[in-house]
Amino acid sequence: MQAEAVVAAARVGADERGVAVAFAVVDAGGNLVAFARGDGANLITVDTAIGKAFTAISIGADSINLTAAIQPGGPLFGTGLVLAGARSFVPYGGGVLIRVDGRVVGALGIAGAASSEVDHEIAAAAAVQVPVRVAA
Repeated sequence: MQAEAVVAAARVGADERGVAVAFAVVDAGGNLVAFARGDGANLITVDTAIGKAFTAISIGADSINLTAAIQPGGPLFGTGLVLAGARSFVPYGGGVLIRVDGRVVGALGIAGAASSEVDHEIAAAAAVQVPVRVAA
């Protein structure tokens, strides 16, 4: 996977929106393979970006799909961010799967925009912009 290229594409999207965010790419096993923190991004974005990428890999879907579940009355209500880290479940938008030929090869996590929907938009756009290749 071209993890650094995915981060670079996400950085362009964040810059276009004028937001300071952190970018994390994990492989299919949830292991961190690339990370960057934009100038001015809050410190908490480090752990939340990694956690969002890990969450996407863990559930096999973009983390924004958990939005309804974390609302009042939902099954995950109250499970918001407590302590985030590399193996944390972060049920907010911003974690998107990266696919090659329909196969999941990793995930990108973005954290730091004013809303998790914007984090998701940046990540989703970057994940499809980069022609990711898997080593043979």
